[in-house]
Amino acid sequence: QVQLVESGGGLVQAGGSLRLSCAASERIFSINVMTVMTWYRQAPGKQRELVPGITSGGSTNYADSAKGRFTISRDNAKNTVYLQMNSLKPEDTGVYYCNARIGPVVSWGQGTQVTVSS
Repeated sequence: QVQLVESGGGLVQAGGSLRLSCAASERIFSINVMTVMTWYRQAPGKQRELVPGITSGGSTNYADSAKGRFTISRDNAKNTVYLQMNSLKPEDTGVYYCNARIGPVVSWGQGTQVTVSS
């Protein structure tokens, strides 16, 4: 099972930006295996929700709340997926988790806290 480590969270004012990173312990994108890397967010007292995801083929899927503000990208050489978050809002506050689905195997990172102050 791949190990995932998120970083880049912190405290930022509304309207600011952050870039989250999810570093994997091994190669995560391969032409032989279907892989989906997804960022989830969990706000206090709420269920974990998908933010954006990216597949091994490069397709992306964004939650409506993230469209136009967030961008998911990847660096295959570094086995890292990024989440660039711009125009942050207080409602973006939460713990952001990286999820990997490599074939049938699912892995989660430990999460990184993002707090957006108004």
